[in-house]
Amino acid sequence: MSMDDGMTLAVGNMLSYLHFTPGDTRGLYLLNHTQQTPLTGLYTVWFLGWVPQSLGAMVGTCIALFMLAVIERWIAACRGVMEFHWSQQALIIASDKFNTLPIRSSPIGFIKRFTPPFIPAHDISRGVMFAAQTLLDYLFMLTVMTFQLGFIFSLVVGLGVGETLFGRFGSVTHVH
Repeated sequence: MSMDDGMTLAVGNMLSYLHFTPGDTRGLYLLNHTQQTPLTGLYTVWFLGWVPQSLGAMVGTCIALFMLAVIERWIAACRGVMEFHWSQQALIIASDKFNTLPIRSSPIGFIKRFTPPFIPAHDISRGVMFAAQTLLDYLFMLTVMTFQLGFIFSLVVGLGVGETLFGRFGSVTHVH
């Protein structure tokens, strides 16, 4: 095998350069050494059931990736809004407990000496939202590693549209 060919995998080959092709439409085939049959460059997106083999399947996959990218930005915005809400609730709970507001000790930068209490409803929700967002980010990374430009553009445009729609909500934590 020369260095210009794709890598041989159990389900096909991987083209190690950026491309738009749905599967292997240009005739780049590798020989499966066990069955003596050509392997085509089909792209398993995340699991073996999601292998777009036609142009329509590629468009559907790009639309699905676009929507998932928008959802990832929505989760980030929800986390930002909830962080602001949770910090306000924690401040209220702490002030009720100590019958005073947390002090600002330093005149330079106004650093608060306050650690919010562990509130299971807040902290477990925060962890679940963070885990969902991280899972999507890693799945996006795996998608980009297919080097399929249609997938990459769908993710980038979806993240941009999602940030345009929901980005202002994620920055609520900076409002005083």
